[in-house]
Amino acid sequence: MATIDASIASARPARHTDWLGRSATFCYLAIAAGQLLFVAFILLYYYPPTLTGNFAAWDGKPIIKGFVAGDTAGNLFFAVHVLLAAVITFGGLVQLVPAIRNRRPALHRWNGRLYMLCALALALGGLWMTWGRGTWLNYVGAIGITLDALLITGFAALAWQAARHRRFADHRRWAIRLFAVASAVWFMRVGYMAWGLVTGGAGIGKAMDGPFDLFLAFANSLLPLAIAELYLRAGARGTPLARQATAALLGVSGLVILAGSAGAWMVMWGPYI
Repeated sequence: MATIDASIASARPARHTDWLGRSATFCYLAIAAGQLLFVAFILLYYYPPTLTGNFAAWDGKPIIKGFVAGDTAGNLFFAVHVLLAAVITFGGLVQLVPAIRNRRPALHRWNGRLYMLCALALALGGLWMTWGRGTWLNYVGAIGITLDALLITGFAALAWQAARHRRFADHRRWAIRLFAVASAVWFMRVGYMAWGLVTGGAGIGKAMDGPFDLFLAFANSLLPLAIAELYLRAGARGTPLARQATAALLGVSGLVILAGSAGAWMVMWGPYI
């Protein structure tokens, strides 16, 4: 019997482990865990005072520019911004789940439309708060926000256009790119905490003007976008070596994200709830 089993096993084609797919799933789950913590913070810290009109409570946490007495338009823009932040963060996670896309296509479509509208609203609102309200500490950071807003707008338009023309493979690629840049605010917080855990905060200036601050002003959107691009290209036509290298990069990225998310919860979010 053992001989028969061995002969049958040898006749079967070898199954290769899809490390790229597994690493991508692990990285997604790490992102989901961290972003759900972020959503919990927004719901518990910002939603109660915002929905009750107690805008001054925003300033109970260190922030560049939250509530400003007499600035009705700016306060309302900030209120909408924090309310939509929870919607887009949770909606983006839902949008990337294959089971929902395949089994609940109507939910996927409507959630995608809501996600894109929120992304555009946050991008345009972010531009106004940066250049209209002056919510920035240095020009490099303001330019980084502007670049991210432009990327969000462009990727949302391309994802929408591809879906309208039923080019679903292209739509998926643009949607992943959109998710990467639309999550830049969250990636920035996780990046700061991961860097702080490793280096003790080296290169971080008091006015967010240190070398690492200036790097992260652009890396918070461009680095996740670059990793997403490597994943898309490796999955589409990558060599075995490229797929393995990308899988390793996604695995390391997932670990960094988990560490940064834990640090963000312990320092930036949890203590203020």
